[in-house]
Amino acid sequence: MNEQWQEIGDRVYVRRHRSFDMNTGLIVGDEGHCLVLDTRTSHREAADLIEAVRRITPGPWTVVNSHSHFDHYFGNALFRPAEIWGHARCAEEIERDGEQQRANVIAQLPDRREELEEITIVPPDHTFTVAASLDIGGRVVHLRHFGLGHSSNDVVLHVPDAGVVFAGDLIEEGAPPAFSDSYPLDWPATVAAMLDEMPEPVIVPGHGAVVDRPYAQAQQAELALVAELARRAHVEGLRDLIKHFPYPEDVARQALDRAFMQLDV
Repeated sequence: MNEQWQEIGDRVYVRRHRSFDMNTGLIVGDEGHCLVLDTRTSHREAADLIEAVRRITPGPWTVVNSHSHFDHYFGNALFRPAEIWGHARCAEEIERDGEQQRANVIAQLPDRREELEEITIVPPDHTFTVAASLDIGGRVVHLRHFGLGHSSNDVVLHVPDAGVVFAGDLIEEGAPPAFSDSYPLDWPATVAAMLDEMPEPVIVPGHGAVVDRPYAQAQQAELALVAELARRAHVEGLRDLIKHFPYPEDVARQALDRAFMQLDV
């Protein structure tokens, strides 16, 4: 633990964790009021995050979950009774799938069983479908859902007075985008809409280093290529198309599986 905050705008911070190379965000307003974006993978990791937040501000917090994957919300319980915001489908999927997610992670990380079993699964209690704006100590922070992408419920957090966008797992750095729960045919347009509406110079991915607009635009082009190749493969068969994907074969095949699920509906 002991990861440090990086200030990337006026009182806007990101903390990049060794666990899953995941980023959490912190936006601080007047009188120490703050917003915490994502709560990590367990109560123990959340306690570490809380200690780090308290090194910056003693004030009350509001929590936002960027989407309904375990590494972004398993720590929610430790931040109660604060408001926890997320997309409506985020709350629905956590209610429906939270226990199964816990079982899946325990199977993948059996050495962390005790840590994962002590989690109380808490979904967002404040939800929206398209847009919401929060007052964080006099600072307006916008929440937007631009469409299907990495998940069904990705939330983008925009801090306009600091020129910062937290893109969640719609953008990834240091590893290919994760397609296991994705909508590959929609993802490119979702990222394009985000970039069009939020022309900010600083973009925080869900995992990895902070990036700029050219990086995000390049990744959007990769996602568009994945969607195009998937549509072609659905008609023509995969044949040698796999070699044209911008990601390793195992990632490409996962993207194809998800795209074919969409196309076969």
